[in-house]
Amino acid sequence: MFAATLLCQVLLATAAFAIPTSKERLAQRVARRASGLTHLTTPNQAVARPVSEAGSNSSHAEFSSNWSGAVLVAGSNTFKSVTGTFTVPTPREPSGGSGTHSASAWVGIDGDTCGNAILQTGIDFTISGSRTSFDAWFEWFPDFAHDFTGISVSAGNSITATVVATSLTGGTATLINHSTGQTVSHTFSGQPALCQENAEWIVEDFSEGSSLVPLANWGTVTFTGVSAGLASGSQSPSGATIINMEQSGRVLTSVSSSSSSVTVEYTGP
Repeated sequence: MFAATLLCQVLLATAAFAIPTSKERLAQRVARRASGLTHLTTPNQAVARPVSEAGSNSSHAEFSSNWSGAVLVAGSNTFKSVTGTFTVPTPREPSGGSGTHSASAWVGIDGDTCGNAILQTGIDFTISGSRTSFDAWFEWFPDFAHDFTGISVSAGNSITATVVATSLTGGTATLINHSTGQTVSHTFSGQPALCQENAEWIVEDFSEGSSLVPLANWGTVTFTGVSAGLASGSQSPSGATIINMEQSGRVLTSVSSSSSSVTVEYTGP
């Protein structure tokens, strides 16, 4: 009996040590990014309409190899802020997939018709075998993403993401985790100039190193309470350009928008 009890205690202790702490996970992400494997959001990489979509009822949609979501174009006005709230999904491997797969949900200013810079913030979600992990980050492209500290994220958490451009070269990125009561924010200054032409709510296949990461199946991400602040007034996403993700000739998402929401559904493979 003593031997069995001792063996049980050893196994439990081993299992406990095998689970990385939040500090260890942060150290692993920092080390991975320091070695060159850094999250980098790139501007919308538009692609031609796939042959399979010719004549479909999605004639209003555009297609991209890395973005899926909704984009507003300001015209003669300029965007000052973008906000939206979403529930963190549980990532899954795509059909037939194995290994590590990721995607990212974020809000931002610029990156579609203006690719000089992007002000953005959001959450990465990753599935690796049976484990899931989540990263909260801020980014001013062309710099890569930097992890927030002081915030924990799990599947099912309600997150509000907001960016505010206080000038062409400065602003703030803020994440609120309503499920944990945590709020984090970063202030930028002296950055490459924004055009403030675009406001967007995106689920992305981001880059690490020089290539897109293997894409996770995120199910559905719905941004609610969405709005884009202009120099005067605000704009809803009801008239936004819809962008669906297409890779290797296959459309992988289905996107819709209303006056206060943007829904991005992973549809395959």
